Amino acid sequence: MEDKITKTGTTTIGIVCKEGILLASESKASMGYMVVNKDVQKVFKIDDRIGMTIAGMVSDAQQLINILKAEISLYKLETDEEMKINAVAHLLSQIMYSRRLYPYYTQIIIGGIDSEGSHLFSFDPTGSCIKEKYVSTGSGSPFVYGILEKDFRDNMTLEQGKKLIRDAIKSAAQRDIASGGEKLWIAEITEKGFKLMEEKLK
Repeated sequence: MEDKITKTGTTTIGIVCKEGILLASESKASMGYMVVNKDVQKVFKIDDRIGMTIAGMVSDAQQLINILKAEISLYKLETDEEMKINAVAHLLSQIMYSRRLYPYYTQIIIGGIDSEGSHLFSFDPTGSCIKEKYVSTGSGSPFVYGILEKDFRDNMTLEQGKKLIRDAIKSAAQRDIASGGEKLWIAEITEKGFKLMEEKLK
């Protein structure tokens, strides 16, 4: 993302599926009523089988991404083990809570898979950490939740989850002026690892 982009409206989604986790977002970045970029990535790889979505102030989100990547790398070097998703979520919650009086102005979703299964967590700017089966953040989330609550099912396949994500984000892009752009980003996180895909947002 470019330094001049300070804020995104955003629609992001996380879903627990039978084979793993899906994380997704559209690609519009805005400042007030101006669209400053239509092709912004908001889904990131944090570790081999952990991903993260961002909504809010980009600089704050970038700082948290860098901190998490560094902490996970240090943990691996010291223990020669993968960091569990619950531990990553707890770490991020503590980092954000420590700044609750001067918070990171961002909403985050973290999802991944480890030896204990698939995990999905959402975070508000003060560090509140909630385990989810499905979740959406950003300005488009009110338009997304109606579709998620109607169509989400336990043990959905990845393909069923992707279809649900496409329907939900398209709905948000049509109704939320800060959501849209040219692309839909979808991260597929399974036992095989993290795979980020992009497609046109039609």
